[in-house]
Amino acid sequence: MAALPQSIDETLTLLQRGDYVADRALATVIFLALKLGRPILLEGEAGVGKTEIAMVLAKTLGRNLIRLQCYEGLDVASAVYEWNYAGQMMAIRLAEAGGATDRTELENDVFSEKYLIKRPLLQALEPHVNGAPILLIDELDRTDEAFEAFLLEVLSDFQVTVPELGTIKADHAPIVIVTSNRTREIHDALKRRCLYHWVGYPNAERELKILKSRAPDAPEKLSQDIVAFVQAIRKEDLFKAPGVAETLDWAQALVELDAVALDPDLVTDTLGVLLKYQDDIQKMQASDLKAKIDSLKTA
Repeated sequence: MAALPQSIDETLTLLQRGDYVADRALATVIFLALKLGRPILLEGEAGVGKTEIAMVLAKTLGRNLIRLQCYEGLDVASAVYEWNYAGQMMAIRLAEAGGATDRTELENDVFSEKYLIKRPLLQALEPHVNGAPILLIDELDRTDEAFEAFLLEVLSDFQVTVPELGTIKADHAPIVIVTSNRTREIHDALKRRCLYHWVGYPNAERELKILKSRAPDAPEKLSQDIVAFVQAIRKEDLFKAPGVAETLDWAQALVELDAVALDPDLVTDTLGVLLKYQDDIQKMQASDLKAKIDSLKTA
């Protein structure tokens, strides 16, 4: 287990050790969250590296990563705990077959931790050998407001209440990263409990550093062309502009095709790696790709 960073510069270095190229504003929020013990709410378009931040922190700090992937209809049974009903029924039948008559003792037995199935939120409150874990609550905007309201107790006091057992509170608060793609607004009550940061698309300089870090096999000229092209098409009127994840996927695909620079035919054939909507692909294919690529060379 690594020690927590003691400055913004140390936080930047920590992220760099995990091959994450962050700007100073993001490093500042992460440093403050770690120092103050506050959750971080990261919003931004899909594919800009929000989830990766939690993974990098878990790796560089030597902590366990506990991930709660959110989805529509997520409930307490899937996120916090549920009882092993099959095991409880078996225990009851065995007790009855053995002549057990003390109902209170039987109830205390079947509603004990032995039959408690712990889901991510409850797991994050438990003691861990490597120290407090990283709890990633990913894509919170996919859940409904009722579940979001339930999270308030967890993020305020780092505790959950199991009616049959009582309140379970963390001895050491987990490091919490909450992400949202902003398909809906997160409620103000939850935002107040978090430090907030918008993770935007990187500028060309930072994206080139990311590309060199994550796709070191890409030739220098190809890397520069990729970043320039992606930066340019993000300014187009697309349904979904490519994120950093798509940039890296495209770079790796082009490396596999032994590309050393971009050309119109190569771009046309591989647009499905970079863009994920047919309307966007058709719009780019209908444009003058040769002119776009030539303009990048003279930029």
